[in-house]
Amino acid sequence: MSRFSLDPTEFTGKRVLVTGGTQGMGEAIARRLAAGGANVATTARSNLPEGQAPALFVQADLSTSDGVRNVVRSVIEAFDGLDIIVNNVGGSSAPSGGFAALTDEEWHRELDTNLLAAVRLDRAFLPAMLSRGAGVIVHISSIQRRLPLFEATLAYAAAKAALTTYSKGLAKEVGPKGVRVNTVAPGFIETEAAHRLVVRIAEQRGVDEMTARQGLMDSLGGIPIGRPGRPEEVAELVAFLVSDRAASIHGSEYVIDGGTVPTV
Repeated sequence: MSRFSLDPTEFTGKRVLVTGGTQGMGEAIARRLAAGGANVATTARSNLPEGQAPALFVQADLSTSDGVRNVVRSVIEAFDGLDIIVNNVGGSSAPSGGFAALTDEEWHRELDTNLLAAVRLDRAFLPAMLSRGAGVIVHISSIQRRLPLFEATLAYAAAKAALTTYSKGLAKEVGPKGVRVNTVAPGFIETEAAHRLVVRIAEQRGVDEMTARQGLMDSLGGIPIGRPGRPEEVAELVAFLVSDRAASIHGSEYVIDGGTVPTV
Protein backbone atom coordinates (compact mmCIF):
# COMPACT_ATOMS: atom_id res chain seq x y z
CA MET A 1 0.00 0.00 0.00
CA SER A 2 1.18 3.50 -0.77
CA ARG A 3 2.65 5.53 2.10
CA PHE A 4 0.88 8.53 0.60
CA SER A 5 -2.78 9.48 1.01
CA LEU A 6 -4.92 8.32 -1.86
CA ASP A 7 -8.48 8.47 -3.10
CA PRO A 8 -9.80 4.90 -3.35
CA THR A 9 -12.27 6.00 -6.04
CA GLU A 10 -9.94 8.11 -8.21
CA PHE A 11 -9.62 5.45 -10.92
CA THR A 12 -13.00 3.76 -10.48
CA GLY A 13 -14.21 2.44 -13.85
CA LYS A 14 -10.79 2.86 -15.49
CA ARG A 15 -9.45 -0.12 -17.40
CA VAL A 16 -5.68 -0.33 -17.02
CA LEU A 17 -2.90 -2.49 -18.43
CA VAL A 18 0.46 -2.58 -16.64
CA THR A 19 2.98 -4.68 -18.52
CA GLY A 20 5.61 -6.47 -16.48
CA GLY A 21 3.21 -5.91 -13.62
CA THR A 22 3.99 -8.79 -11.27
CA GLN A 23 7.26 -7.63 -9.74
CA GLY A 24 9.34 -4.56 -9.03
CA MET A 25 8.10 -1.23 -10.29
CA GLY A 26 5.37 -2.85 -12.37
CA GLU A 27 3.87 -4.63 -9.36
CA ALA A 28 3.98 -1.40 -7.34
CA ILE A 29 2.28 0.52 -10.16
CA ALA A 30 -0.42 -2.13 -10.59
CA ARG A 31 -1.05 -2.22 -6.82
CA ARG A 32 -1.24 1.59 -6.59
CA LEU A 33 -3.73 1.94 -9.43
CA ALA A 34 -5.87 -0.91 -8.11
CA ALA A 35 -5.87 0.81 -4.70
CA GLY A 36 -7.33 3.82 -6.51
CA GLY A 37 -10.21 1.74 -7.82
CA ALA A 38 -8.97 0.75 -11.28
CA ASN A 39 -9.56 -2.58 -12.97
CA VAL A 40 -5.97 -3.61 -13.59
CA ALA A 41 -4.63 -6.19 -16.03
CA THR A 42 -1.02 -7.28 -15.68
CA THR A 43 1.35 -9.33 -17.80
CA ALA A 44 4.53 -11.30 -17.22
CA ARG A 45 6.48 -14.12 -18.84
CA SER A 46 6.37 -16.15 -15.62
CA ASN A 47 3.42 -17.36 -13.58
CA LEU A 48 1.40 -14.99 -11.43
CA PRO A 49 3.09 -14.85 -8.01
CA GLU A 50 1.15 -16.19 -5.07
CA GLY A 51 -0.81 -13.50 -3.27
CA GLN A 52 -1.38 -11.26 -6.29
CA ALA A 53 -4.91 -10.95 -7.66
CA PRO A 54 -5.21 -8.46 -10.51
CA ALA A 55 -8.51 -8.19 -12.33
CA LEU A 56 -6.78 -9.94 -15.25
CA PHE A 57 -3.43 -11.63 -15.64
CA VAL A 58 -2.02 -12.70 -19.01
CA GLN A 59 1.12 -14.79 -19.13
CA ALA A 60 2.95 -13.73 -22.27
CA ASP A 61 6.35 -12.76 -23.66
CA LEU A 62 5.83 -9.22 -24.93
CA SER A 63 9.14 -9.23 -26.78
CA THR A 64 7.33 -11.29 -29.44
CA SER A 65 4.50 -10.35 -31.79
CA ASP A 66 2.59 -13.48 -30.73
CA GLY A 67 2.88 -12.50 -27.08
CA VAL A 68 1.50 -9.04 -27.78
CA ARG A 69 -1.39 -10.50 -29.78
CA ASN A 70 -2.22 -12.82 -26.89
CA VAL A 71 -2.36 -9.90 -24.46
CA VAL A 72 -4.44 -7.76 -26.81
CA ARG A 73 -6.95 -10.55 -27.37
CA SER A 74 -7.28 -11.32 -23.66
CA VAL A 75 -7.64 -7.67 -22.62
CA ILE A 76 -10.28 -6.94 -25.24
CA GLU A 77 -12.25 -10.04 -24.26
CA ALA A 78 -12.14 -9.10 -20.58
CA PHE A 79 -12.25 -5.29 -20.64
CA ASP A 80 -13.42 -4.36 -24.16
CA GLY A 81 -10.58 -1.87 -24.42
CA LEU A 82 -8.35 0.26 -22.20
CA ASP A 83 -8.33 3.72 -20.69
CA ILE A 84 -4.74 3.65 -19.40
CA ILE A 85 -1.63 1.81 -20.60
CA VAL A 86 1.56 1.68 -18.54
CA ASN A 87 4.24 0.13 -20.72
CA ASN A 88 6.59 -0.96 -17.96
CA VAL A 89 8.04 -4.20 -19.32
CA GLY A 90 11.76 -3.99 -20.03
CA GLY A 91 15.20 -5.01 -18.96
CA SER A 92 18.42 -6.37 -20.32
CA SER A 93 19.77 -9.89 -20.71
CA ALA A 94 22.82 -8.91 -22.77
CA PRO A 95 26.24 -10.23 -21.77
CA SER A 96 28.99 -8.06 -20.37
CA GLY A 97 31.94 -7.16 -22.55
CA GLY A 98 31.00 -3.92 -24.25
CA PHE A 99 30.01 -3.36 -27.87
CA ALA A 100 31.92 -6.36 -29.25
CA ALA A 101 29.93 -8.81 -27.10
CA LEU A 102 26.59 -7.72 -28.55
CA THR A 103 25.45 -9.85 -31.49
CA ASP A 104 22.65 -8.96 -33.89
CA GLU A 105 20.38 -11.35 -31.97
CA GLU A 106 21.09 -9.57 -28.69
CA TRP A 107 20.41 -6.18 -30.25
CA HIS A 108 17.12 -7.46 -31.65
CA ARG A 109 16.13 -8.91 -28.26
CA GLU A 110 16.82 -5.63 -26.46
CA LEU A 111 14.88 -3.63 -29.04
CA ASP A 112 11.97 -6.08 -29.05
CA THR A 113 11.67 -5.95 -25.26
CA ASN A 114 12.35 -2.29 -24.54
CA LEU A 115 10.92 -0.57 -27.61
CA LEU A 116 8.76 -2.72 -29.84
CA ALA A 117 6.67 -4.24 -27.06
CA ALA A 118 5.35 -0.74 -26.32
CA VAL A 119 4.99 0.17 -29.99
CA ARG A 120 2.94 -2.95 -30.74
CA LEU A 121 0.64 -2.53 -27.74
CA ASP A 122 0.06 1.15 -28.48
CA ARG A 123 -0.75 0.30 -32.08
CA ALA A 124 -3.35 -2.22 -30.92
CA PHE A 125 -5.11 -0.15 -28.27
CA LEU A 126 -4.75 3.44 -29.50
CA PRO A 127 -7.42 3.33 -32.24
CA ALA A 128 -10.22 2.78 -29.70
CA MET A 129 -8.80 5.49 -27.43
CA LEU A 130 -8.70 7.91 -30.34
CA SER A 131 -12.26 7.08 -31.35
CA ARG A 132 -13.38 7.95 -27.79
CA GLY A 133 -11.12 10.98 -27.65
CA ALA A 134 -9.66 9.91 -24.31
CA GLY A 135 -6.84 7.81 -22.90
CA VAL A 136 -3.45 7.96 -21.20
CA ILE A 137 -0.21 6.17 -22.04
CA VAL A 138 2.92 6.11 -19.88
CA HIS A 139 6.13 4.56 -21.13
CA ILE A 140 8.72 3.55 -18.54
CA SER A 141 12.12 4.49 -19.96
CA SER A 142 15.40 4.84 -18.04
CA ILE A 143 18.02 7.44 -17.20
CA GLN A 144 20.35 5.21 -19.20
CA ARG A 145 18.92 6.81 -22.31
CA ARG A 146 21.00 9.83 -21.15
CA LEU A 147 23.70 8.02 -19.15
CA PRO A 148 24.38 4.81 -21.10
CA LEU A 149 26.51 2.16 -19.43
CA PHE A 150 28.61 0.41 -22.05
CA GLU A 151 29.71 -2.70 -20.18
CA ALA A 152 26.49 -4.72 -20.45
CA THR A 153 23.52 -2.47 -21.15
CA LEU A 154 24.46 -0.40 -24.19
CA ALA A 155 21.71 -1.94 -26.34
CA TYR A 156 19.21 -1.49 -23.53
CA ALA A 157 20.17 2.18 -23.22
CA ALA A 158 19.84 2.70 -26.97
CA ALA A 159 16.41 1.03 -26.97
CA LYS A 160 15.22 3.25 -24.10
CA ALA A 161 16.48 6.32 -25.95
CA ALA A 162 14.43 5.20 -28.94
CA LEU A 163 11.40 4.66 -26.68
CA THR A 164 11.67 8.24 -25.39
CA THR A 165 11.92 9.64 -28.92
CA TYR A 166 9.00 7.49 -30.06
CA SER A 167 6.95 8.71 -27.08
CA LYS A 168 7.56 12.35 -27.97
CA GLY A 169 6.53 11.84 -31.58
CA LEU A 170 3.47 9.84 -30.57
CA ALA A 171 2.44 12.58 -28.15
CA LYS A 172 2.52 15.16 -30.92
CA GLU A 173 0.31 12.93 -33.08
CA VAL A 174 -2.34 11.83 -30.61
CA GLY A 175 -2.47 14.74 -28.16
CA PRO A 176 -4.80 16.82 -30.36
CA LYS A 177 -7.12 13.80 -30.47
CA GLY A 178 -7.51 13.49 -26.71
CA VAL A 179 -4.85 10.94 -25.72
CA ARG A 180 -2.01 11.95 -23.41
CA VAL A 181 1.46 10.34 -23.62
CA ASN A 182 4.27 10.79 -21.11
CA THR A 183 7.50 9.02 -20.20
CA VAL A 184 8.95 8.17 -16.79
CA ALA A 185 12.71 7.63 -16.56
CA PRO A 186 13.76 5.92 -13.33
CA GLY A 187 17.30 5.71 -12.08
CA PHE A 188 18.49 3.11 -9.59
CA ILE A 189 15.28 1.77 -8.00
CA GLU A 190 15.80 -0.84 -5.30
CA THR A 191 13.32 -3.47 -6.35
CA GLU A 192 13.49 -6.98 -4.89
CA ALA A 193 15.68 -7.99 -7.84
CA ALA A 194 17.99 -5.02 -7.25
CA HIS A 195 18.20 -5.89 -3.57
CA ARG A 196 19.16 -9.45 -4.45
CA LEU A 197 21.95 -7.99 -6.59
CA VAL A 198 23.13 -5.94 -3.63
CA VAL A 199 23.19 -9.07 -1.49
CA ARG A 200 25.14 -11.02 -4.14
CA ILE A 201 27.72 -8.26 -4.48
CA ALA A 202 28.10 -8.08 -0.70
CA GLU A 203 28.68 -11.83 -0.50
CA GLN A 204 31.11 -11.85 -3.42
CA ARG A 205 33.19 -8.98 -2.07
CA GLY A 206 32.94 -9.86 1.62
CA VAL A 207 31.35 -6.55 2.56
CA ASP A 208 28.07 -5.55 4.17
CA GLU A 209 24.97 -4.60 2.18
CA MET A 210 25.39 -0.89 2.83
CA THR A 211 28.87 -0.93 1.29
CA ALA A 212 27.68 -2.99 -1.69
CA ARG A 213 24.76 -0.64 -2.26
CA GLN A 214 27.05 2.38 -2.07
CA GLY A 215 29.32 0.76 -4.66
CA LEU A 216 26.40 0.46 -7.07
CA MET A 217 25.43 4.07 -6.49
CA ASP A 218 29.01 5.18 -7.03
CA SER A 219 29.07 3.32 -10.36
CA LEU A 220 26.30 5.67 -11.52
CA GLY A 221 28.26 8.72 -10.42
CA GLY A 222 26.47 8.90 -7.08
CA ILE A 223 22.89 9.59 -5.97
CA PRO A 224 22.65 12.97 -4.23
CA ILE A 225 19.75 11.96 -1.96
CA GLY A 226 21.97 9.18 -0.63
CA ARG A 227 19.83 6.15 -1.49
CA PRO A 228 18.17 4.37 -4.41
CA GLY A 229 14.56 5.09 -5.21
CA ARG A 230 11.73 2.82 -4.12
CA PRO A 231 9.18 1.11 -6.38
CA GLU A 232 6.26 2.77 -4.59
CA GLU A 233 7.75 6.18 -5.33
CA VAL A 234 7.74 5.43 -9.05
CA ALA A 235 4.19 4.11 -8.69
CA GLU A 236 3.06 7.34 -7.07
CA LEU A 237 4.51 9.38 -9.93
CA VAL A 238 2.80 7.17 -12.51
CA ALA A 239 -0.51 7.39 -10.64
CA PHE A 240 -0.31 11.17 -10.76
CA LEU A 241 0.54 11.24 -14.46
CA VAL A 242 -2.37 8.99 -15.47
CA SER A 243 -4.84 10.88 -13.29
CA ASP A 244 -7.02 13.85 -14.15
CA ARG A 245 -4.81 15.89 -11.81
CA ALA A 246 -2.21 15.83 -14.61
CA ALA A 247 -4.65 16.70 -17.39
CA SER A 248 -2.33 19.26 -19.00
CA ILE A 249 0.88 17.22 -18.68
CA HIS A 250 1.61 15.75 -22.08
CA GLY A 251 4.63 14.87 -24.20
CA SER A 252 6.95 15.11 -21.20
CA GLU A 253 9.61 12.96 -19.56
CA TYR A 254 9.78 12.75 -15.79
CA VAL A 255 13.10 11.65 -14.30
CA ILE A 256 12.94 9.95 -10.90
CA ASP A 257 16.56 9.22 -9.99
CA GLY A 258 17.38 11.00 -6.75
CA GLY A 259 19.46 13.50 -8.70
CA THR A 260 21.71 10.96 -10.44
CA VAL A 261 21.70 12.70 -13.84
CA PRO A 262 24.17 15.56 -13.27
CA THR A 263 23.11 17.81 -16.13
CA VAL A 264 20.17 20.12 -16.79
